[in-house]
Amino acid sequence: MKAYVFPGQASQFVGMGKDMYDASTIARDLFEQGNEILGHRITDLMFEGTEEDLKQTKITQPAVFLHSIVKANISDEFQPDVVAGHSLGEFSALVAAGALSFEDGLKLVQQRALAMQKACEAVESTMAAIIGMEDNEVENICASITHELVVPANYNCPGQLVISGTVKGVELAVEKAKEAGAKMAVVLAVGGAFHSPLMMPAQEELQLAIENTNFGVPACPIYQNVTAKPELDPEKIQQNLIAQLTAPVRWTQTMLNMIEAGVSEFIEVGGSGKTLQGFVKKVDRRFPTSAL
Repeated sequence: MKAYVFPGQASQFVGMGKDMYDASTIARDLFEQGNEILGHRITDLMFEGTEEDLKQTKITQPAVFLHSIVKANISDEFQPDVVAGHSLGEFSALVAAGALSFEDGLKLVQQRALAMQKACEAVESTMAAIIGMEDNEVENICASITHELVVPANYNCPGQLVISGTVKGVELAVEKAKEAGAKMAVVLAVGGAFHSPLMMPAQEELQLAIENTNFGVPACPIYQNVTAKPELDPEKIQQNLIAQLTAPVRWTQTMLNMIEAGVSEFIEVGGSGKTLQGFVKKVDRRFPTSAL
């Protein structure tokens, strides 16, 4: 079985999509539809903007989403048996699998990005990558910090867990991780505490939009971040998508569950095309990976 996986934030790059726009009428039409739906020419920032432009959450998320969906639509090879997306990438996966229309998916991504940007600005917060420790060790460190907020946020691959919370909480956890023998524990240059309780205002804002959007049955199972399990039921997909903003991304568990179900190849769709392939190799180097 083939799994097509879709990246999230941090997979953007300057010039993303320009080659597809220039070479394909289908791509050009989709990008222009995206500009119209968003109400501004995001393609200008994608093709000619700076790294700083693309790092803004309100730009990053729709840009990465657009790039992935265009990639999937112009590829004759896109025939997934299962799909999954890392955080933001879950929206790309749902559209690519036919559970959401392109327009509805992009509108939700735009609302998600703006709501998350607002939540980030409300409380000074951040994230950090802890590398070279067991997941349970990092979980215990987070649980030991009771006077500040810090929680596991992204289970990316074995030996790499990203934590999220208040600036002080994350800094304390980084110190404890280094003392406990982490190979690396570094605060990330991000705008806020994604996938933590500090995203609750964004979740509440997005919930109504998700509940008022029509979801269909996807053409293949989608492994969702919250459960790391395959789903086909539109109502459950909606519920998991709402919970995703404050819950951890269980990517390690997702890949392990896919492999156990019979997936033999992982294909990354969109972004730089390298992030999720790297995570797969950390799970098991024997599994072939590629990018569209």
